Amino acid sequence: MSQVLQELIDTLGDDCVLTGDDVHSRSAGIWRRDTVQAKAIIRPRSTQEVSTALRICHAHDQKVVAHGGLTGLVESAITQPDEVALSLERMNQIEELNSVDRTMVVQSGVVLQAVQDAADAQDLMFPLDLGGRGSCTIGGNISTNAGGNRVVRYGMTRDMVLGLEAVLADGTVVSSMNRMIKNNAGYDLKQLFIGTEGTLGIVTRAVLRLREKPLNQVTVLVASDAFVKLPGFLKHMDQALGGTLSAFEAMWNRFYTQVTTAPARSQPPISQEYPYYVLLEAMGCDEGVVEAALTEAYEKDLICDAVLAQSEGQRQQLWGMRDDVEQCFRDGPTIAFDVSLRISDMEGYVAEVESRLAEAFERCDVYIFGHMGDGNLHLVIGVGAYSKEIRRKVESSIYEPLRAIGGSVSAEHGVGLEKKPYLDISRSTVEIELMRTLKRALDPKGILNPGKIFDLAPGGAEAAA
Repeated sequence: MSQVLQELIDTLGDDCVLTGDDVHSRSAGIWRRDTVQAKAIIRPRSTQEVSTALRICHAHDQKVVAHGGLTGLVESAITQPDEVALSLERMNQIEELNSVDRTMVVQSGVVLQAVQDAADAQDLMFPLDLGGRGSCTIGGNISTNAGGNRVVRYGMTRDMVLGLEAVLADGTVVSSMNRMIKNNAGYDLKQLFIGTEGTLGIVTRAVLRLREKPLNQVTVLVASDAFVKLPGFLKHMDQALGGTLSAFEAMWNRFYTQVTTAPARSQPPISQEYPYYVLLEAMGCDEGVVEAALTEAYEKDLICDAVLAQSEGQRQQLWGMRDDVEQCFRDGPTIAFDVSLRISDMEGYVAEVESRLAEAFERCDVYIFGHMGDGNLHLVIGVGAYSKEIRRKVESSIYEPLRAIGGSVSAEHGVGLEKKPYLDISRSTVEIELMRTLKRALDPKGILNPGKIFDLAPGGAEAAA
């Protein structure tokens, strides 16, 4: 056993450090067939134990990768055999819920759905919501600045975090557990750790901002016969619903058909004949107002058909259809993408992507859906086979069209290893160099999630790519 592992065991205890089959029997992540490859998994029970573990690893130049719910899709939590994983799975407590201040203090290993349920029990709401709610953790949501279904109204995770606690590479604890909405006293240090994928520090605790639970939720599925009508429909509904629109999820026909055809669990609530569908939700708006807005949209020829959920069960069925992304994987290997762009560029972008793919491959299954209301599209691409070369060709077809329109290769999933080669499409040379400067300042040895997002330039702790 290596010296660093022995010191970790001697200091933290046998139950805190897993090795051998206890490591390699664990799945490396959602929708993956491989298992964790690491020399050990450290399982601290407190911020202090995280600090102790990182202090020991720092002294031995041991590389560390933080693990949450492992629901990420960009290989940001993938470990190498010479690295150790630091799992927050045992730091899963809700420490405080203050209904007056509408805040919740949580450890970073708490599962998102547990936070949602705890808030709901107090007639409050934590707005963040995404398909992996039952397994993703708050620490992972913070580290990737997760978005999800309600960004159009409530913003990203960044907008729901008042304060947090994080541990730097050398074990230093940065406790910025602010409980106020307004605090302009100097730098907002929590932003260093939100969306930086565990490369600058490991988040251990957070203060979350809660909202009042809406009195009702109105969920509607509509169909449209032309993409050009969807931006007008979004504007019409957002205005007519008086700011209560919380979700505007677009689905192209191929995706909708796939998730509403057996063996998928859902049946089509609306005929599969239309090219576009939108799942929208209003929180705190009277159902009559929504119905009136839909009627007006129909009269303006913005939509062709609509189905309004009449019960909580029907609402869950509509969302279950939208969340059933796994149906896109049933016909062979696929590659999933997460891009961001202006709504006004979407139709042209999709047309160029489909043209590039058709030129490069004989077979191409393109499933498109996503959070259109906030400019985020998800694309799942299948070409009948998979190899590194095929992947590079598909990635080029998806990412290169974003360059000319100022789009982003990552809307909400992060960069990790998967999107690192394409970071320059979305960030300038100056921006990337400033990222490197921050990395060197907070993690000079480069031990935290090494190689993710970008490589440090020659002379840094990591070799350049």
